[in-house]
Amino acid sequence: MPRRLGIIGTFVWDTVWTLEDQAAGRPLETWGGVSFSVASAAATRGEDWEIVPIAHVGADLFEQVHAYLDTVEGIGSRDGVVAVDHPNNRVELRYTDAANRGETMHGGVPGWTWPELAPHLERLDALYINFLSGWELDLATAQMLPRHFPGFVYADLHSLFLGPPLPDAPRKPRKLPRWDEWLRCFRAVQMNEDEYALLGEPGRFLDQELKHGGLGAVFITRAERGAQFIVAGREPGGPGTGHNVAFGEVAAHAAPPGGDPTGCGDVWGAANVCGLLGGLAAEASARRANAVAAAKLGHRGGSGLYQHLRDRRAEWDASG
Repeated sequence: MPRRLGIIGTFVWDTVWTLEDQAAGRPLETWGGVSFSVASAAATRGEDWEIVPIAHVGADLFEQVHAYLDTVEGIGSRDGVVAVDHPNNRVELRYTDAANRGETMHGGVPGWTWPELAPHLERLDALYINFLSGWELDLATAQMLPRHFPGFVYADLHSLFLGPPLPDAPRKPRKLPRWDEWLRCFRAVQMNEDEYALLGEPGRFLDQELKHGGLGAVFITRAERGAQFIVAGREPGGPGTGHNVAFGEVAAHAAPPGGDPTGCGDVWGAANVCGLLGGLAAEASARRANAVAAAKLGHRGGSGLYQHLRDRRAEWDASG
């Protein structure tokens, strides 16, 4: 019987304007959002794991989402892919340089309440939450997880650091309200270095939580400068609490210049989750995630990404 990794997120139809697209006057339109996470997890999972997507999907794109999932191996139950009577999320990504961009969102499906979500967690062994809209779960629902879900829970906090959508304007970065309460909901969390800076002065809180609380690890992605991690004195995928806090970093994996960075953080997170669940230590898992994200640079969009990563397994499989 395979073990099951649930992935909570939002399927997004992306219109991507890199600097090259802007010069050409023609964007890329493709699946984005949680499609990056699903593709990466399916490509990097252990053979004894299957992927269970959990997402509200607008009725306007419901059939298209299932057509996308048909292209990805290792998908288990799709009962958590639920149609809702809202227009699906559509995002325009406009890059200002090779790594930074603004995001303008249209439409949007609602998040999950605890009574809606709880039945979809019953047969899962682990859970990866990617906050792509920022309201996949509200704080009250997230706080139910450590009380009622016994498995490993990893969260990429990304869009929790974005303000609410504005008409035809990019969402603006913000400090995360009640960030300490959010961090207590998860066993491991991920953010990029700009988001980490928005926490303010988290050092003392993290030291106490990692030593005595439920939080086991913090992973900080740094684009071309690799990644950092802060872990308690036990591996983040394992049980128990630790009393020592270790800091580390891994260099970015070598990659050819150029490429599309859209979704690299989502690819990185899913690969890291699968590495940790497969028994890799934090450093080895982060190193492998860097290599998987580097392989993603050679492919634009979430459509077709699973096969692209599988075809390049030799490039990243030995990195962990």
